[in-house]
Amino acid sequence: METKEVVDLVAKILLVVGGLNWGLVGLFGLNVVELLLGAVPLLVTLVYVLVGIAALMEAYALVKKK
Repeated sequence: METKEVVDLVAKILLVVGGLNWGLVGLFGLNVVELLLGAVPLLVTLVYVLVGIAALMEAYALVKKK
């Protein structure tokens, strides 16, 4: 697997994790990221930043395809 393919796969996984987390927050008020990593606030922030970067990467990829 090329590096670009690995980065793209990780970005997609992060988007799924982020989407599921926000769905659970919206439906049940359950934030799984904070539940699992809440003891280390820096890790929670890092996960949110990585999900945001993944979203930007995928949005760019969608725009680039057009």
